Amino acid sequence: MARIASNPDVAIALSADLLARIRTIEIRTRRLTASLLGGEYRSVFRGAGIEFADAREYTDGDDVRLIDWNVTARMGTPWVKLFVEERDLTVMCMVDRSASARVGTPERGRFGAAAELVALLGFAAAQSGDRAGLLTFSDAPETFLRPERGTRHALRMVRDVLAAEPSLGQRTNIGVAADYLGRVLRRRAVIFVISDFLDEGYEESLRGLARRHEVVALTLADPIDTALPDMGMIAVADAETGERLWIDSGDARVRTAYAEAAQTRADRRRRAIASCGVEEIVIPITGDVIAPLAAYFRRRAQSR
Repeated sequence: MARIASNPDVAIALSADLLARIRTIEIRTRRLTASLLGGEYRSVFRGAGIEFADAREYTDGDDVRLIDWNVTARMGTPWVKLFVEERDLTVMCMVDRSASARVGTPERGRFGAAAELVALLGFAAAQSGDRAGLLTFSDAPETFLRPERGTRHALRMVRDVLAAEPSLGQRTNIGVAADYLGRVLRRRAVIFVISDFLDEGYEESLRGLARRHEVVALTLADPIDTALPDMGMIAVADAETGERLWIDSGDARVRTAYAEAAQTRADRRRRAIASCGVEEIVIPITGDVIAPLAAYFRRRAQSR
């Protein structure tokens, strides 16, 4: 059953630690958003269209198709129309908070990286005057913040992500979350799905969401996903099922089998996401989470 909290005025008890984490992310990301993402973000996500703003006298090099014939007739000299971008864009962050999001280092696990990405996208939207919203989910939709404008709302998004830290045993269901978002969003949006995509059977729902909206998959990747360190006998556990297993990571054959299985999973994930008509960006959680997103924006801007 969905556990939806959509009222932004509902108070959340903020511990000193949580406040410090919000402040750290705010300081780190607001400056980088302005310097790295601002221009690319605006050029990639242009909003709904353009609207007439004013007119000025024609100068050499102006497009003759922009001549305002009514003003030209009144003034007796050629005048051209001026337009401004009409931004009515909605950006949604759909964040996986299942137990596997706990994976990572104490400094920054998958969920910490997700919070930084939400901050980046939220502040980029705020600086451009766009609406931004949030949906967190595990095996059901959980926290939903309706899209709004402004820096205060972007900070609320970061707060709600950090306040929803994953617990052991929580499973994930991307399909159910995609179906929910498809029902509640009234206008076309750019939706960033932030997850490790360690899930199956979500293709039909994600494909349906991508038909009505622009969907981008931000896959949070940890080095442990692909390579098992040589640490001898170790206990490993599935964060979502709780299943535990002892393995000999000192055995080269075990490490090879682990790497091959990881590659098979990654190939299956890439095919599944691509089959939905969704572009995937892999975000290494141990590195700079901003660089892959900035590269995506630059690539999209250059292709226009």
